[in-house]
Amino acid sequence: MPILRLVLLCLALVLPVAPAAQESGDTPWYQVEAINPGLGAAPDRIDRTTPQAAIESFLTAGRGDNWEAAAHLLDLAGWPEDEQAEVGPRLARQLFTVIDRKIVVNWYHLLDRPDALDARAAAESAMAGQPRRSLMLALVELDGRPVSLRLNRMQAPESDPVWLFSRQSVDNVPALYKLYGPSRLEALLPAPLRERAFWGLRWWEVIGLPLVLGLAVGLARLTYMAMSRGLGRTRRDEGSESILVALRPPMILAVVSTTLALFTQHFFLFSGRVDTLLSPLIAIGFVGATIWAVINLADTVMDRLLSFDGDALTATGEGQEKKRELATKVAAIRRATIVIVVIAGAGIILREANLMQTLGFSLLASAGAFTLVLAFAARNMLANIMASMQIALNQSARIGDKIVFQGHLCSVERIHFTYVQLREWTGKRIVVPVVDFAQEPFENWTMRDPAMIGEVRLRLAHDADVPALRERYYALLDHLDDRDEIAQKDDRGVYVAGHDAFGQEVLFMVPCPDPNTAWARICEVREGMLTEAARLAEDGRPIFPQVSAAEPA
Repeated sequence: MPILRLVLLCLALVLPVAPAAQESGDTPWYQVEAINPGLGAAPDRIDRTTPQAAIESFLTAGRGDNWEAAAHLLDLAGWPEDEQAEVGPRLARQLFTVIDRKIVVNWYHLLDRPDALDARAAAESAMAGQPRRSLMLALVELDGRPVSLRLNRMQAPESDPVWLFSRQSVDNVPALYKLYGPSRLEALLPAPLRERAFWGLRWWEVIGLPLVLGLAVGLARLTYMAMSRGLGRTRRDEGSESILVALRPPMILAVVSTTLALFTQHFFLFSGRVDTLLSPLIAIGFVGATIWAVINLADTVMDRLLSFDGDALTATGEGQEKKRELATKVAAIRRATIVIVVIAGAGIILREANLMQTLGFSLLASAGAFTLVLAFAARNMLANIMASMQIALNQSARIGDKIVFQGHLCSVERIHFTYVQLREWTGKRIVVPVVDFAQEPFENWTMRDPAMIGEVRLRLAHDADVPALRERYYALLDHLDDRDEIAQKDDRGVYVAGHDAFGQEVLFMVPCPDPNTAWARICEVREGMLTEAARLAEDGRPIFPQVSAAEPA
């Protein structure tokens, strides 16, 4: 009996809920009492059974100026029945103009199925294998916010479901038309120029676009001439003239972008095919000009406050150590600022130009693949940028440091995003990827204390007179120190550093107070000791090993 009572209780709880769940289940369309009763029956040539057919019917009716038929593709539930016949054609004409001026229809996403089920969608997609009752055609900017143009699938009693522009989209049409409709200047053009030419363009667009581009180039040329007036070749980096030179390229880009924006988005409103290309380019132009101006101005100011000349920073002396550290840190801050500004600018471009929607891409659908492709293509560049920041933070190599890299005696001239520019003592430049430079060991002759000890190693005979060479070594260093006014005698020394069957290896230490002259001083000591050794050999006592050229090999 307890078990029977438990079963009856469960049935009592479930049975009332089952019908309610069935009644609240979602249907693949919106149920309405009537669809545009004030318009009457839809013409036979209007096909509203699928999203693709609905858009094709609307555009075909619009190109034929058949606005009464096009009105049947709108959901006019927001207007009284007795006003729909008057309001519908006007709203259809305005919506057609907005679509023509701002939207390039992505036919790939407009499915030719009544249920709009996308069998091509990935299995992990939220709407994969599900019928749709609402589809977004595009996003359009209105009063600083994006509004959507959508198609809804609707069904009235005792009729088949149809696809219409949603009520919310139709409600926004007057405001969108006021913003993107024909301008006053376009209305003043002769009627033949407002006729369609080819590729969906009107004749005034075919004629006007080259003229606008030519005007932009001409104004850019005038801007260059105006900002170059009075700038002599020998005075480009003096005073305010250097700022003019720094601002000249971004100003030219800004003038071109402003000209295109005024004539294609304000004075005249070009069709969607042109606007799809020009809007991102104009946004890129404005953001690029701003970034360019900020970078050039920062470089000009930093060049005046701090020297980045590798030759000047290579010099040793009081305060040079801090100058090298400061120059390297400021250069790293500049690189980090550029990265941040460029990323922010890219975000602004994507937002302002509405790039993903205007080009017909779905960001959510392609974000994973796009990120993978971008990461694969930029992995080396990102690794180099991070390595350059690492060098700047750990100060292992600073601008102006004297280093020995892979056998090359050179100074660090520049640390860029992706490469390190080294200047060899001969004046040749060595360009090394930052990743390779950070991974390879190198000698830094300037780190901490500029004073260093050079080495001269000579292979001498077993019975060579090392004490005699030692005396002449001290005499040679005394001569060099007196000539260069250097008093550094604590680090001198002559040692027998090695011995083998061929003879003994003698090490001559060369104190060098300045890494910039160290290599020349080492070479001079080597030359002097070879000369002194040859003089000792004139007495008949061998000084160098008596071996043939093949034996050492």
